[in-house]
Amino acid sequence: MPALRSARWLLLLPLAAVLTGGAVPVARLDVSVAKIRSDKGLLRVCLTADPDNFPGCVDDVRAVTRSVPAGTRTVSFAGLPRGGYAVAVIHDENSNNRLDTFAGIPREGFGFSRNPAIRFGPPRFAAARFMLDSDAEAQQVQMRYIF
Repeated sequence: MPALRSARWLLLLPLAAVLTGGAVPVARLDVSVAKIRSDKGLLRVCLTADPDNFPGCVDDVRAVTRSVPAGTRTVSFAGLPRGGYAVAVIHDENSNNRLDTFAGIPREGFGFSRNPAIRFGPPRFAAARFMLDSDAEAQQVQMRYIF
């Protein structure tokens, strides 16, 4: 139910702005990425408020994604509605637009907001979720490599 409430809240933001006669509070998020093993390829960053589309952001029309050169250490997102979000980052070293795996194990780097423990598979949205509740926030993602 919390996910449904947050999704409803996102849908009501434009209506709230009209009814209150003001702008919806927005924020900026700076995501810094640490422990990148090389500058080869791209960093693919996904920011979502939808637990059902984390970490892939594939079917999330509200997700914000960025692809930047791997030498980039900070990615900024501006104009975000305040609320709960999670970030997933992959280091697409060969720039083939996907996370390469072997037997389901990532062969390229990955990381998540709040740097949750990784066991079998990606963390749940709740483990990577953080609140964006001021004008500017920052998250540091530590990249991890298995191979």
